[in-house]
Amino acid sequence: MFKLIRSPLEVIAVLVGIGGVLLLLYAWHLPPFDTSVETTDNAYVKGYVTIVSPQVSGYITDVPVKDYQKVEEGQLIAKIDDRIYVQRLEQAQAALDGQKAALLNSQQQELSARASIASSDAQIDSAKAAEKHAQLSWDRIENLVTKGISTTSDSEAAQAGLDQAKAAVNQAQAALEVSRQNLAAIIVNRASLQAAVSGAEAAVHLADIDLQHTSITAAKAGRLGEVGVRLGQYVAAGTQLVALVPQDVWVIANFKETQLEGMKIGQPVIFTVDSLGHAEMKGRIENFSPAAGSEFAVVKPDNATGNFTKVAQRVGVRVSVDGSQPLSAQLAPGLSVVVSVDTDSVSGESVASK
Repeated sequence: MFKLIRSPLEVIAVLVGIGGVLLLLYAWHLPPFDTSVETTDNAYVKGYVTIVSPQVSGYITDVPVKDYQKVEEGQLIAKIDDRIYVQRLEQAQAALDGQKAALLNSQQQELSARASIASSDAQIDSAKAAEKHAQLSWDRIENLVTKGISTTSDSEAAQAGLDQAKAAVNQAQAALEVSRQNLAAIIVNRASLQAAVSGAEAAVHLADIDLQHTSITAAKAGRLGEVGVRLGQYVAAGTQLVALVPQDVWVIANFKETQLEGMKIGQPVIFTVDSLGHAEMKGRIENFSPAAGSEFAVVKPDNATGNFTKVAQRVGVRVSVDGSQPLSAQLAPGLSVVVSVDTDSVSGESVASK
């Protein structure tokens, strides 16, 4: 072979050719450079980025936080002028007091109606007693008239007294029925009064909720983005004030579909962070995307054409970050990372079974 090489240029050319072949084999992970470690630089740190917005409208009276400040759960971020909402709460409370007073009045009316029923019962007893006395008087007069002892005028007076006593009984019974109907009406109306009280209580709770919403607080501990709200600014419900980023982060690595073989949930992961001087950190595969990334695109590719070209699809792999690492506190959503997975490590459930 060496006899065929006649000059140093030919030696260099041969060496360059061999180097190119070796570089190609290394780039495509072909023998003797095949490896079980799959790597991708299409990976980023992810986290929950929450836009803080008010639920009520008003003028901002206080902004006690600054850009990129760390906040605790429940800490005040901004305060809306609450004078109107305080008055609305007092107004709702007054309406509730009025409805409760109406309900108490209804209960008092029920007691009065029951007392009226008792009085009507007593009047019936009295009228029946008077009717009995008139009946006895009429019976005596009738016997005397039959014997010719009593006069016609006495008979007519006794008859009139008996009729009057019977009418009094009927009147007392009618009065009792009226009292019972009044009681029934009061009890039926009670349901509407109780519903009115419930509605007034709900209005008080809603007014109290609106009043509480004038204090805009952090829903979770984390760090703030740029504070976009200013003192004296008028904000409406849904206005974006500031972004809140909790400390919880993870990594989404988009591997090619040809790289997924052998990957399993629970496998250890090594990743480097560009912003931290390519510092090496550890994590584990937490889950696999249920579909390739192209399936979640707004405009999906249409492969049913004559000029189809096969392209390896990307599948998202969620990687949990080991929180015990000192640098984990410096990870922020959006940072670029390079993720490496050793597919020979045996652990957990493979992507094929998902």
